[in-house]
Amino acid sequence: MAAVKLTLRQLRAHAVLHTFASGPTLRSVIEQLEFVQADPIRAPARAQDLILRQRFDPYRAGDLERHYPALGIEEGYLYAYGFLTRRLWQLRHPPNRKGLSLREQRLLALVSERGEAHPDHLQEEFGRRRAINAWGSYSTLAKLILERLHQRGLLRVVRREQGVRVYAPCPTPSEALSKSERFAAQLCAVSHVLAPISERSLRSVVARLARALGCDARAVIAAQRTAGLLAAGTYDGATYLWPGPEARRPSLPSADELPRRVRLVAPFDPLVWDRQRFEQLWGWAYRFETYTPVAKRVRGYYALPLLWADRVIGWANLTRADGELAVELGFAGSRPREREFRRELEAEIERMRAFLAVPEEQSPV
Repeated sequence: MAAVKLTLRQLRAHAVLHTFASGPTLRSVIEQLEFVQADPIRAPARAQDLILRQRFDPYRAGDLERHYPALGIEEGYLYAYGFLTRRLWQLRHPPNRKGLSLREQRLLALVSERGEAHPDHLQEEFGRRRAINAWGSYSTLAKLILERLHQRGLLRVVRREQGVRVYAPCPTPSEALSKSERFAAQLCAVSHVLAPISERSLRSVVARLARALGCDARAVIAAQRTAGLLAAGTYDGATYLWPGPEARRPSLPSADELPRRVRLVAPFDPLVWDRQRFEQLWGWAYRFETYTPVAKRVRGYYALPLLWADRVIGWANLTRADGELAVELGFAGSRPREREFRRELEAEIERMRAFLAVPEEQSPV
């Protein structure tokens, strides 16, 4: 399928309208997204909650964890750690028993016998021995083995108790696919989550997966474009890709279709995840500075990109103290002067306050 020429406004509108598609229930929104990236930092809330609040109303901070057992989803990796539809999780984490150590076999048998396992409840069998985890700190040996079995698709996360994962045996996958079929399906999923994504970025995101499965990402992308599974457009020397069915609309979206709305967006939101695309679409560099020394920060500890209609015009740092929400704004250029922007900004801050409040009623699943 030939690539179409895109204008900057078309590309911005396409990115905003594609990623902020909403749904009537939390389950339907997650099924539509397919993947929601997770992060434990709360500033003012976890990344997964900040992402979902933009796509489902009324979403409240913590709803994903509260409703997780009923949503039919899984924790795991796609291109980062997060929450996946069950089908996508099984594609990404097929069961792999090859080369299990004796400890791993013993723990897997124990979880299968008990039905589920909390790391703290395994001290009698595995003691309090600790080892270095992926973050450079220490975790109990049992916790690390549970995580490895989870990555191998042999255990799943059934819920969390005060933030700690509780594991159970995995059901047998409903279908067995070849490595090439699994890679093609996962590439399609990544292109959907981050669409429109440049071909260069897409190849970079799936490079590790391609190596692990022995696949040629460039060839698979070409094949999916030929088959109409991926559509393409060009802007400023870059080729952008998005799911093929969207290309069969009469025309690409325009900025006139966008609501005049302000959004405070999570640093890991699909809209801003690809920093190269961010700079090409909005003309300035956004960096996640949580792990940057304080003296070297430009925008703040956990700056949320500030979207106004189809433009990311700045950022906001939000803090909570004594029940109050403090908002500190910064702008990449001049602050919009129109009354409409001030009104929409106030509305977004009010939505943020409601999102952070303890819910009186449970949001529909």
